[in-house]
Amino acid sequence: MFKRIMVPVDLAHIDKMEHALGCAADLAGLYGAEVTYVGATAAAPSAVAHTPAEFAAKLREFAGAQAAQRGIEAHDHMVMAHDPTTDLDDTLLRAVKDIDADLVVMASHVPGVAEYVWPSNGGKIAGHAKASVLVVRD
Repeated sequence: MFKRIMVPVDLAHIDKMEHALGCAADLAGLYGAEVTYVGATAAAPSAVAHTPAEFAAKLREFAGAQAAQRGIEAHDHMVMAHDPTTDLDDTLLRAVKDIDADLVVMASHVPGVAEYVWPSNGGKIAGHAKASVLVVRD
């Protein structure tokens, strides 16, 4: 049913993504799909990496570790965003098209009052992506 699963990852908060990572790996195993971990970064240094090249290397290492740990075919896809805080949704929507994903598995938090004013990243992706979207709450 699914061939390419995209999983947006925040390398600074991997510990909060275990449910989504496990779900994506289980679905990949069930359908024989490949998983692409998508990470967004800016050109400016961040807490995760000082340069985009360093970020790309960390994302590649993460994807390789997930493949080995979970027994799946995994890839990495780094995307650049001018400001990942404000540009993330549009950047991820472009990534869905770029990697031709047919399923997006996203980690999310339990919605609060703020989501009535500003939609969550998962809500925006689910509302605009051509692919199916599974939002996994921690």
